[in-house]
Amino acid sequence: MSIKRFVSALLTGALCLGVLTACGSTQKPASSGVSADAQRYSTIFYDAFDTVTQVIAYCDSEEEFSRQMDALHADLLEYHRLYDIYNDYDGVVNVKTINDNAGVAPVQVDDKILGMLELARQMYDTTNGKLNIAMGSVLRIWHDYREAAEANTNEADNKLPEQEALDAAAQHCDISNLVIDENAKTVYLSDPDMSLDVGSVGKGYAVEMAAQAAEARGLKSALISVGGNLRAIGTKPDGSQWSGGVENPWNASDVYTASSSYVSGVNMSDMALVTSGNYQRYYVVDGVRYHHLIDPDTLWPARYFDSVSVLSPDSGAADCLTTGLFCMSLEDGQKLIESLDGVEALWCTPDGEVIQSSGWADHEKK
Repeated sequence: MSIKRFVSALLTGALCLGVLTACGSTQKPASSGVSADAQRYSTIFYDAFDTVTQVIAYCDSEEEFSRQMDALHADLLEYHRLYDIYNDYDGVVNVKTINDNAGVAPVQVDDKILGMLELARQMYDTTNGKLNIAMGSVLRIWHDYREAAEANTNEADNKLPEQEALDAAAQHCDISNLVIDENAKTVYLSDPDMSLDVGSVGKGYAVEMAAQAAEARGLKSALISVGGNLRAIGTKPDGSQWSGGVENPWNASDVYTASSSYVSGVNMSDMALVTSGNYQRYYVVDGVRYHHLIDPDTLWPARYFDSVSVLSPDSGAADCLTTGLFCMSLEDGQKLIESLDGVEALWCTPDGEVIQSSGWADHEKK
């Protein structure tokens, strides 16, 4: 997958770029748990989840920051390999391995895969099927057409899938054919023509697990952005919260710049902010944009919104919810969000309207 987005969903000036470089002076400690000697550092790397990862953190020394970032980077790369549906890796049993064994045999997998799949199955129920990782057969068709379009030099050569092919693939998207044996730690796809696509949950779940692991290693103050998927750890040393932003979907750019505009900025502490939008991965046919967020009911790109953002204590759940909400009506989405404790959402509609859930304003930067 090509990197359509360089860095998104960070407010202007949120990151001081530069690898292992202190970006600020020592600040006095407050309730954050960060020592008085903590300084601000930042880093960036490009090889996890086919996107850009940026981290800023307050640590007692550059050595401590380097140690934390090496471990965080290694964690994200491990999740990247485990959740890959396109590539094999020596000695790694991943989601592609599960797909390759559909209808053949159960596959024994790592707990990191089991946990992610259990969350996805739970969120399938929560979103009434709008988040369905069993749609791999349908999503693969759209992926192949999008890849072909990216390879075309002439936009006029871009094609759309045939409805007949989509309908045939949709016969193999029943999540009940995802058989998980928690005791044996195996996963089996009982339909031989079924495949999993975990793009709607994998990155978010990985960011959450990596952040929790970093906290367990002693990281107390950080903001992690993996392709714009934000996860804040603690607060800054002065007790202030981290800042996150929802990019304006009608003025989005392929490369993050200081002039990027935002429809909302939020304060974040031990929270995740995730956005799904029609401007992130798409191709154009006859002047119409066809994005990657496919409605399970129509098998075509969902047309309800231009972007949906979710603020939640859990990055994995937020990732699932943005996809699910993007594929359902505003009324259904509002009802869902209001039923979830500690979760807020923001919808950007095709006619330029910005709609917030009831508690979003409580987190919004004034």
